Amino acid sequence: MAFPGGNMLPIDPQTKVYLAGLAGVSFLGICLSSILTKPKKHDDNPGLARALWLFVYGCFLKPHSGGEKGNQQDALESFYKTQAGAYDVTRGALLKGREDMLALAAAQLAYRAKQEAENKRRIWVDVGGGTGFNIEAMAKFVDVPNFFSSVYLVDFSPSLCEVARKRFARLGWDNVKVVCDDARKFRLEDHEPSLRGRAPKSPDISYFSKQRPEHGGADLITMSYSLSMIPDYYSVIDSLPSLLAPQGILGVVDFYVQSSVDVSFRNYTGGIIDRHVNFIPRTFWRAWFDIDRVALEPGRRDFLEYRFGTVLNVNNRNCALGYIPYYIWLGTHKRPMSSSLPHEIVEKVDALVTESPYLHPRNHSNALSRAVERAAPEIRSKAFDAAVVNLSANLPLPSFFYQNHHWRIYYDDQLKKHTQFNDEYIYAFTWEDTRVDERILNLKSDDVVLCICSAGDNVLSYALQSPARIHVVDLNPTQNHLLELKLAAFSSLEYEDFWKIFGEGKHPDFRSLLISKMSPHLSSRAFQYWLSNHHIFTKSAGGLYDTGGSKYGIRIFRWITRVFGCRSAVKALLASKTLNEQREIWRNKIRPALLSRLVSRFVVSQESFLWTALGVPKNQLAVIEADHAVSDVVTGPKPTAKNTRSHAIWHFMVDTLDPMIESTHIPGDNPYYLVCLDGKFSKKCHPDYLTPQAHARLSRPRAFDGLRIHTDEIDEVIARIAPGTLTVAVVMDSMDWFDPESDAAARQIRKLNRALKMGGRVMLRSAGLKPWYVEVFEEHGFSAKCHGSRKGGKCIDRVNMYASCWTMTKNSNLAPPTPGPEASFESHDMEPLEI
Repeated sequence: MAFPGGNMLPIDPQTKVYLAGLAGVSFLGICLSSILTKPKKHDDNPGLARALWLFVYGCFLKPHSGGEKGNQQDALESFYKTQAGAYDVTRGALLKGREDMLALAAAQLAYRAKQEAENKRRIWVDVGGGTGFNIEAMAKFVDVPNFFSSVYLVDFSPSLCEVARKRFARLGWDNVKVVCDDARKFRLEDHEPSLRGRAPKSPDISYFSKQRPEHGGADLITMSYSLSMIPDYYSVIDSLPSLLAPQGILGVVDFYVQSSVDVSFRNYTGGIIDRHVNFIPRTFWRAWFDIDRVALEPGRRDFLEYRFGTVLNVNNRNCALGYIPYYIWLGTHKRPMSSSLPHEIVEKVDALVTESPYLHPRNHSNALSRAVERAAPEIRSKAFDAAVVNLSANLPLPSFFYQNHHWRIYYDDQLKKHTQFNDEYIYAFTWEDTRVDERILNLKSDDVVLCICSAGDNVLSYALQSPARIHVVDLNPTQNHLLELKLAAFSSLEYEDFWKIFGEGKHPDFRSLLISKMSPHLSSRAFQYWLSNHHIFTKSAGGLYDTGGSKYGIRIFRWITRVFGCRSAVKALLASKTLNEQREIWRNKIRPALLSRLVSRFVVSQESFLWTALGVPKNQLAVIEADHAVSDVVTGPKPTAKNTRSHAIWHFMVDTLDPMIESTHIPGDNPYYLVCLDGKFSKKCHPDYLTPQAHARLSRPRAFDGLRIHTDEIDEVIARIAPGTLTVAVVMDSMDWFDPESDAAARQIRKLNRALKMGGRVMLRSAGLKPWYVEVFEEHGFSAKCHGSRKGGKCIDRVNMYASCWTMTKNSNLAPPTPGPEASFESHDMEPLEI
């Protein structure tokens, strides 16, 4: 007890017992009065306090006997009858993800509507729809009365169905029909006159009748927190394919508890980002929800994913209420309905990936079986390999095959070579001058290009030149996720939104745009990644260009300028109007700090910094040190530097930055350094793909049909491409990464020779003036040409980070490998399946 102006007096144990007893009696009195009070006849909109009490009482206090008949409907009524009117008020905080699931489903339907010639209305079946909340909420994303010809709410609880009927009577939506029935028995043909000829009416269907059809007429089926409450979930899930139209979408949102072990060997689930639930919450939530007959055993979600093909998959947590795990899943028919046979789409995609001719199954019987049975090995993609295994085991195809676009090629995201990057990209923007690439390559409409992804800016530059095909390669999945995001944005967003996301690196509505606009154009793994990291664009102080491994280099530069008091000089440089003004600011204010020997010795020359911030591996560092060891500053008549790493890195920075500053105006025509200094591009200075003209070209339908994104090593990709089909390979500086003492570089060069046409070119950049592997190219059927060298203080492009730029032109074919036990394996460079 406290007195005005005094201190809190200690409460003795007897007082505590008294107060606790008083609170208990009061609570019991409230409960009894609420129970004994005759409920209002039409208590559909109770107040918040009463709604919360009805929720607590109905879920945790009221005994559920199951009713006189003891069936599922009685059990549901026992649970819902007392709280039906309060259901929507109390479930908003608990049942998270419902609106997101609806938005994702609506986006998929809208995309399919654009692809169809006729403008038809659609059918939606909401299984376990309860009070109709989902159907009304869908109005945020589509015009429900006009977009759908019929909407069926199917639920087994009469009390909830009565609330739903009143809801739609109030809304005046005549196309919504509430069906109070067992979901297992629901047949669209009983309610849709246009479908009655497809199968006998439900009274005629029995064990002795013909089986239900493989597909039905529902363009959308949804289950919102209902699957976990259906005891006989096998039969309900089994009944859904006969309801779902050939191109229909099934959307599910529900609670779950699973560990990564449950799905660690499945390649068809569409990715496992955040899927693992730790042991303690896994055990707790299963026990907790079991009180209300909500079953969270893993088998429900497992069977759903087995019975259908996965389109999108999301794992999330309800942070408002104890971090409850829930998932959102979108699927479609297990057998892709885009082709008459499952193997037709597999063969077609495989041909696009490997540059092999596509043989239509109508002209060649069972092409898939022929490929598997042939004794001589064929060049096949990893997508094909995975499909063979899945089809032979009656499993769904990998999620990739159910996407709207086949840009992203299947890969196993659980392999160590992919997980080593810890779900982080290194480059948020590409660090190669695309203007020089365009001048050197001069791509034509019949070119087939292979290039490293990085952040994808260079890929989009090549796409603007419209070659026949672009094969994009990166071992880091998240670098490819970034490119996918750009493709999805081109395919779905207006230029203003596109500019905010990739020009400024920020967009306050990014999450909404991702779900409602971009999701139909993303693979499941890429969508999960960006949904989990939407804060990059919405909450991060620095935005997109302050993320990735390269952010450490940018942040250290900012730290150096603060320590040396030259932040104002950086702002002045960004505001400079002329090249001369820029030079003066650099020479007098910024250069003395950034290029100080102290910074070079203790920061920049550290191997950990070079790899984490700049992506420079130790072998490339050795190339830099080797050039420095024989340079004039070390071996000349008057040496000015020592043969040490810090001196080598310092001189490399000087040779990079001084010529660049002297030759290019950063605010006006150097987007690469502008984004480093300012954290964003400007409308005056930006990469080519950010222009309105580029957006107009690349946002056209089918603009990226020739694009294939491979998540793998270069060796693996070129080994699975038909010989003599590539015309250009852009490998950036990746050859610098090889160990000169190993034959790995020679093996890759042999594979490049095999994949390229005669006259095909390999374009590369190097940290060395004349890298050691130039001679290896010349020994393996290539002629070398240097297109630029920094020797003598020259600036070779707007980045000027590399010491030289080369093209290697194929002038002869290599002899086939010597026959032997490994000859066939070597000739095709195939490896065991990674599934």
